[in-house]
Amino acid sequence: MNNSPLSPYVGSTFDFEGLVEKIAGQFIGMSDGDIDPAIQRAQKEICQHMGFDGSLLWLFENTTPENAIVTYMYSPSIQDELKKSGAMAERFPWIMSQIRQGLALSFSSLEDFPVKAKSDANELKRMGIKSLIISPMRSETGIIGGISFCRMTGKKAWESLKCKQVQAITQILSNILCLKFKEKKNNELYRFEKLISNISARFINLPAHLLDDQINRAQAEICQTLNIEQSALWLWSDTSPHYLTVTHLHTPPYGPEKPVNMKADIAFPWAIKRVLKGEIFTISTHDMPEEARIDRETRIGLGVDSSLVLPLCSGEKNIIGALSFDTIKYKIAWTDAVVDRMTLVSQIFTNALVRRRQELKLMENERRLSMATEAGNLGIWVLEINSRHVWVTQRLRDLFGFESDVPLNYESFTAKIFDQDRDMVTQTVNDALDSIGSFDINFRTVHPNGKLRWVRSSGKVYCNSQGDPRHLMGITLDISKQKRMEQQLENQIAQIKTLKQKIENENTYLRQEINVQFLHDEIIARSPEILRVIEQIEQVALTEASVLIQGETGTGKELLARAIHRLSNRKDRPLVTINCASLPPTLVESELFGREKGAYTGALTRMAGRFELADKATLFLDEVGEMPMEIQAKLLRVLEQGKFERLGSTQTIEVDVRIIAATNKNIEQMMDEGKFRKDLYFRLNVFPIHVPPLRERLADIPPLTWAFVREFEKKMARRVDNIPTDTMKALQKYTWPGNIRELKNLIERSLITSNSKTLNVTLPVSPSHNNKTITTLEAMERRHIQDVLEKTNWRISGKGSAAEVLGLKRTTLQSKMKKLGIQRP
Repeated sequence: MNNSPLSPYVGSTFDFEGLVEKIAGQFIGMSDGDIDPAIQRAQKEICQHMGFDGSLLWLFENTTPENAIVTYMYSPSIQDELKKSGAMAERFPWIMSQIRQGLALSFSSLEDFPVKAKSDANELKRMGIKSLIISPMRSETGIIGGISFCRMTGKKAWESLKCKQVQAITQILSNILCLKFKEKKNNELYRFEKLISNISARFINLPAHLLDDQINRAQAEICQTLNIEQSALWLWSDTSPHYLTVTHLHTPPYGPEKPVNMKADIAFPWAIKRVLKGEIFTISTHDMPEEARIDRETRIGLGVDSSLVLPLCSGEKNIIGALSFDTIKYKIAWTDAVVDRMTLVSQIFTNALVRRRQELKLMENERRLSMATEAGNLGIWVLEINSRHVWVTQRLRDLFGFESDVPLNYESFTAKIFDQDRDMVTQTVNDALDSIGSFDINFRTVHPNGKLRWVRSSGKVYCNSQGDPRHLMGITLDISKQKRMEQQLENQIAQIKTLKQKIENENTYLRQEINVQFLHDEIIARSPEILRVIEQIEQVALTEASVLIQGETGTGKELLARAIHRLSNRKDRPLVTINCASLPPTLVESELFGREKGAYTGALTRMAGRFELADKATLFLDEVGEMPMEIQAKLLRVLEQGKFERLGSTQTIEVDVRIIAATNKNIEQMMDEGKFRKDLYFRLNVFPIHVPPLRERLADIPPLTWAFVREFEKKMARRVDNIPTDTMKALQKYTWPGNIRELKNLIERSLITSNSKTLNVTLPVSPSHNNKTITTLEAMERRHIQDVLEKTNWRISGKGSAAEVLGLKRTTLQSKMKKLGIQRP
């Protein structure tokens, strides 16, 4: 039975409407501070007028149903019990789930509760409640809580009208609370905007060393204003792009410890991808998608629940870090208004951090510039064009000899310039100002002690926004030491040139003796005769002309042929050689032009001739003077038309062959005797080369001798360090009928017979042969002059000299020596 005093209008519609009007009317124009006690008075009036013993109103904290808390109550008997109790969601799970779904409940008895709500019924029974009505509280955005009216003195069957009346009362209270919350939120948003304005003002022109404290202060103020537990500012590590470092953290005592050098792409791969894209996003740890599994595990380890993440973007795609605001114990709904204003906060932080980085970089650059100028002994100066005032570093004052505290202008500097350089410096500066360009000059200054000092000054003109010269800035360097070194170097170079010329003049003859030229690989040349031959080789090599090389046996005709081919455009093809003297006359034709199978008895296979092999290459006809007359005609046709037929074939073959021929015969005498065709001779003799015999190129005997010694040393594992002077003279006196081939054989034989490191040479004795070989007047003259020079110890002029013995003038003797290639050993 209800013990509460009842109004005389209980149960009538008129009475209820009056109650509703009374409750609604008292909230009109009410301030926020008076709403809470007014709701509790309304609960009491409703209970008294509608026959309830108590009323309980709870709200979902931060719109989270799991965090429902009792906010308003009227029930003296259960007030202390509720203060001691835990969260509503833990005590009444079934009832809370129904309210979350927006369902109204009414129970005349606790026995009416469903089986799955048994725990809720037991909790109500323990509190002494017999029957109750529960109605959800709604707002424009959803369920914000619930209100219950109960009886504790007995069971009660609730009429449908009573339930509807309770729902009407619930909506009135819901509207009142929504207006309160909206006003409160507006007030919070206003305070937040005011806070942001204050933060923005504090960060204007904030010195770099105060930035960290101001960021920490701003984080704490924002969290306190919005009832957020934690804020973290993450920046990319300077040492690695993969590490995020928490540089600023505001967290409660129960919050996570500050992480150090956390590898972002491993700990937060899903979130980092979004940050790097410049996305602003919110996260609820337990509602994250499957692809964010690693991020979720990391967040659970840090104990973070809900987060707002804002990239710190200093420009297009230039992300320097991230700013997060987090809750730990509950979820939060991040409204668009809050996100917009948080974005502004992140931009304020970003601008300040970027500005500090720039300031620190500028300071570092200034420090490096200062170190560089000091290390480089540089003086920096700035000339203001209009005022002609000059600002300088201390180093520049030292260079020009100015006192530290003396004001300087352009005239102060020009007075320090050496008289002979002053006009040049003034003109250079004026030219730079006129052209708005730069300059780089060297000049001398007069130090107070009277000494001259060389300096190098470089400057550039800088203009204002209108394009007019504003100031001239540059550096000056002391180059006195450099100038002294340059002068010393010039003097030393002059001395070196003088000594060099003297040495060259004194040792010209010696250089000519030791300058052995290894030309064209195998050709060793020192004498003028063989040098002229080499010059001819170089002249004809690049042409397609036929070459006829004539000389005695052993003079190296084949060596010269190889040199011509190696220097020609056909060098990539082989040099095909045939010795016309080594084949029987019957085989020369088949060797040159080839044969068909069965062309003659014994011709069992088809064979290509040397001309075919030498197509696009060079054919060397050694000992061409031995070629039979019948072959010479066919050879002439090939040379003239480039055509021939194989032996035993009628098919004409065309080839492109260059001919080099060599012989030790007197071809002209053979033509007179009818042994060589004149037309073939003239076809081969397009470019004749005569190879002098070794007896006519005595200067080549020493280098040839040493070359053969070194060649046979390797083969015989012997070592020769010395060739006696008498031996070398004897080699030069010998007539060498076998030419270079004979010299080579003699050196090989001597190396075999020598038992020491000194080469002992025994020349062959064949006077009769020598008498036959010295057949020219020039050779005899050369030998006679050389013998006289050796007997007079190579004295050319004066008493007892070679010129006196020979009865010649000194100049005539020198001319003959040059012509005959006679040089002092």
